[in-house]
Amino acid sequence: MKLLLRGYTLAFLISLFLFSCSEKTTEEDVVQIQTNFTLSKVDSVDYKLLGDPILADVSQDASRILIYDYAGSEIITFNQQGELLGKFSKTEDTPDAYGFMMELPGFLGNDRVVVSGLRGIFIYDLEGNQIKKINHPEDIGGAIFMPITGKSIESISREGEEFLIAKSVRSRNTFPGEQAFYDRFRALEWISVQNGNSREIIPFEEGSIFKNGKGYVESDYTPAYEWISEKLYISLGGEPKLRVYEFSGEEPILDTTINLTIPEIRELPIRERNEFVEGNLMVDGSTPSIRNIHQVGDYLLIHYYAGMDPEKTEEAGELWQSGKEEEAELLFEKLQEEVNKGFLIFDLKTLQILGNVALPEGVETGGFLAAGNALWFQKEPSEEVEEDFVRIYKYELR
Repeated sequence: MKLLLRGYTLAFLISLFLFSCSEKTTEEDVVQIQTNFTLSKVDSVDYKLLGDPILADVSQDASRILIYDYAGSEIITFNQQGELLGKFSKTEDTPDAYGFMMELPGFLGNDRVVVSGLRGIFIYDLEGNQIKKINHPEDIGGAIFMPITGKSIESISREGEEFLIAKSVRSRNTFPGEQAFYDRFRALEWISVQNGNSREIIPFEEGSIFKNGKGYVESDYTPAYEWISEKLYISLGGEPKLRVYEFSGEEPILDTTINLTIPEIRELPIRERNEFVEGNLMVDGSTPSIRNIHQVGDYLLIHYYAGMDPEKTEEAGELWQSGKEEEAELLFEKLQEEVNKGFLIFDLKTLQILGNVALPEGVETGGFLAAGNALWFQKEPSEEVEEDFVRIYKYELR
């Protein structure tokens, strides 16, 4: 069935009374605070393009924007005036091609682009000249990728050295139909740009739903994360928990777990492990997930997707399989409109929950970015007119 990832109209602001439970080692309770927030559109950037673009990244100083155009298989960067800074495509027959893309590309500084592909992790300048290649820690026989607007490979600077944080794609000689997969699982790769060394971090912790004996597909546990001041904030797919890790030397130590109360969130589907076949890879864009985590000033934003009605999703799939594709797509779009999508706001210092905001109208609600203390959204394309541009909106949270 065709996977639709575009967002749909929601109320501009939701004011809800939310609860959060902390499992900090100090055993302190999280105190509820209710505050109203608004999103205010303050600017926009247009880049002329007739294609199928997705917003991938915005540089930390917010001076440069990175998109990937599926129609031309091009990685494109432009500035806040919409002026082209560089674009390139790496096809399979070029020696510096990354192969099948496994994450959206991201910025490394302001003048380099990082792409994780089946052939390795490649660093290019804005025109596509290869600067460096980093091999994956093990051979990868295959991969699957569900693009989310604004969700790209991450780069950080720590103690004067550059690192990449990428979704781990190691097979570890197992698959989700075996207990070994869940025992050996690590969510992320921590990669040194300087020497290419990689180590895997973040297991399924005790008490995780992913250790309950059932089987899960990749989208169920795809990590959403943010590195802030020597701490890693991470959620795994459809498990409504925020975990905070501190780093003692190089190894992460779990410090805090917060149970997230998300309005209307559904549960992940129950799959028995005997349903899984080694070598088969699956994602499901209709199920609940924490899609991304962002920092904006003193706030931590947790972007969520509450998930579709599974019975109606199955109905749409059956319509598609029976050849009624148009009817199936209309039902699927209706289901997307009904899904609760938004982001929780936490005080970064205290981890007290402050509010819950819906995404603004007229934007791609699959995802967004945070950079320069602002939020960045991609304009939802017109259904009536074919547009020859991509528009990026800048919003402030107030």
